[in-house]
Amino acid sequence: MIKNIRLLLVLTGIISIFQFATCKYGFKDVAPIPTEVKTFRVNYFENKAQYVNSQLSPQLTERIKQKIINTTRLRQTNTDDAHYDISGFVSQYYATTVAISNNQSTGNRLNVGFHLVFRNTLDETKNFETDLSRTFDFPATQSISDAERSLNEEMIKNLVDEIFNKIFSNW
Repeated sequence: MIKNIRLLLVLTGIISIFQFATCKYGFKDVAPIPTEVKTFRVNYFENKAQYVNSQLSPQLTERIKQKIINTTRLRQTNTDDAHYDISGFVSQYYATTVAISNNQSTGNRLNVGFHLVFRNTLDETKNFETDLSRTFDFPATQSISDAERSLNEEMIKNLVDEIFNKIFSNW
């Protein structure tokens, strides 16, 4: 009988805690785009790295345009009066050895750097320039051209996400 009363009290206490407890959470990372901002322009991202992956710049340029079109209400324009003007260039692109075993390379890393230039023509205090970088590991048994083929989609996606987040997020 006492066991049943204890169990009932414990269950009542647990139910009371969950009934009165509230938990609020939200996503604060996306900065609201001001209502007066209507258009954007993405200028062609040049590749100024010492080693040039010929596919990176055009794919990066197109994918950031598509991400902005698909994720925001902004309209793309190619005129000089765009409210958000986005430009930049691939600043670094090189491979390094990251793992050695028995005096031989067992792992390599592809380093990709991007210099982003963001201009807000409606509020110049929001203008900025920044450098972004990402690394992508690949086995030493792969050549850099094989690694580029296998890592291309991941490189583009990660760089586009990083550029997008830098422009449209608070973190």
